[in-house]
Parts: sequence; structure tokens; C-alpha cells
Amino acid sequence: MSEPHPIFDSALLTTRRNRAAPNAGAHDFLLARVADDLAERLAIVRRDFSSAVDLGSHHGVVGRRIGDLPNVAQPVSFDPAERLLAQAPGPRVLGPLDALPFEPESLDLVVSGLSLHLVDDLPGTLIQIRQALKPDGLLLAALLGGRTLQELRAAWLMAEDEMLGGASPRVAPFADVRDLGGLLQRAGFALPVADSDTVTVTYADPLALMRDIKGMGASNMLAERRRVPVTRGLLMRAAAIYAERFGLADGRIPATFEILTLTAWAPHASQQKPLKPGSAQARLADVLGVPERKL
Repeated sequence: MSEPHPIFDSALLTTRRNRAAPNAGAHDFLLARVADDLAERLAIVRRDFSSAVDLGSHHGVVGRRIGDLPNVAQPVSFDPAERLLAQAPGPRVLGPLDALPFEPESLDLVVSGLSLHLVDDLPGTLIQIRQALKPDGLLLAALLGGRTLQELRAAWLMAEDEMLGGASPRVAPFADVRDLGGLLQRAGFALPVADSDTVTVTYADPLALMRDIKGMGASNMLAERRRVPVTRGLLMRAAAIYAERFGLADGRIPATFEILTLTAWAPHASQQKPLKPGSAQARLADVLGVPERKL
């Protein structure tokens, strides 16, 4: 069998993230939001995590926030971009996100902020994470979902179709929240939960949004991208379409970011399990105090 065709140019992604590293703090508003959310979720878990990894640590925003919690040891920072990783706290490990070096059943906790949507083989990476977790270990991850940058995607498609007679991929094919629970189950996790939060950010104009994406080190890194420089005419036409179709009354433009959060546990005998079908001891209508009617 032939090797699957890669979705992302991982070498280019690492290069761009390293290039963005010196000013990463000026473009990390989404990452900071995710860090606060993950910390809030962990703070209500009544157990200690003595061995943790921040997977895809960027410049350490999530790792610092998680490491401040009294029930979490300082996470090991793991990232493929060495210049970003150098800014992260605690022990550091340099490596690709889809080839984890951790021993089986060696970790209590894996957290990940806005990194897992950029791996080619997400199911395989989830399996590696589950294998690295101890029984009853926790995965808590946030990644970008399918509605992310939907306005920018539409503007580029229309501009390229109009000026070039066809479009090339420019925005990553992010996952859908409905699929992620199934992926967690396939990877062998127990009690999987996936939820979605949509964040709308406004910018002065589309070019400001594109500069912010570049500052995140997240500009187009798709393997199937068009390999010629974008002309000024095409760029300005995409920006004009964006403003015409999605512009707000005050002249600013919105940008949608969908954040999907995954919570799942490595299986353990102490975890709750669903009852077998047909094992109920009472009718639901009786419990609710309502009359039972046939459909």
C-alpha cells in the first residue's frame, strides 16, 4: 500500500512557527483564552497529576497556566519548533507531534492547546496519547474546528475563481465536533466528551487578520497549496470580497474561530460504565411522573 498523502507541509509549518517565535506573545490571544479554559476545567478535577505533558506547547502559554494549579505538576513542554520551545517553561522535549517519545502508561495528564488540528494523522496521535497515559489518566485538548476562518476561506475561493479560473486550498480542513467523540472512542479512550465554543474577533480590515495569522505562524502550510507567490491584485481582490460580503456596519470585519475541547480518560476499572440495554428496573414514564404513550 502507498503512503497516505500528507495534508500539511510539516517542515514549512515548523519554519513559520520558528520565524514567528520572537513576537509570539503579540498574537497569542486565542491561546491565552484556551489556557484559561483548560485551567478552569482542571481546577475542578479532584485528583493530583504528578506527571504531565503540554503537547504542542508553542511558547508556553498553556504550560505556565496549567503549572500554576496546585493539583498539577509543571508539565513537560513538547513542540516541534525549537525557537518557540525555548520560551516554554519546565523540562522541554523537541519532536514531531505525531511521533511521541513517552513510555507506555507513564503520564497522568496530557494537555494540548491549538496544536492537534495540525497533525496529518489525528487518530494515530490520539492512540499514542492514550498509550502514554496511565490508567485513569486524562487528555484535555483544544483544537480549531471546521467553522474557523470560514469568512476568509470563502473570500479566497471567490477571488481565485474569479481571477485564476480555479481555487487552491488556503485554509486547513479542520475537524467537526461530531467526529471527534468517535475518534476518541476509536483510540481507546473512556468517557469521551467533545464540546464547541465559537469566538468571533473583529479586525480593522482583512489584511490585519492575515497579518495576525502570519504572526501566529499559521499562514498557509497545506501540502496542496499553490506554489507561486500571491499577486498583489489577487490579495486585494480577496480583501475586497471579504469586506463586501462580511463587513460590519462600523467598517470592521469579523473572523470566526471555532474552538473544540476534548476531554477523555484512559480506561480504568473504577470508571463508571453504561448499563446493559434492557437492564432498567423502572420505566422512565414512572420516574418522570408522566403518562406513557405509544409513538
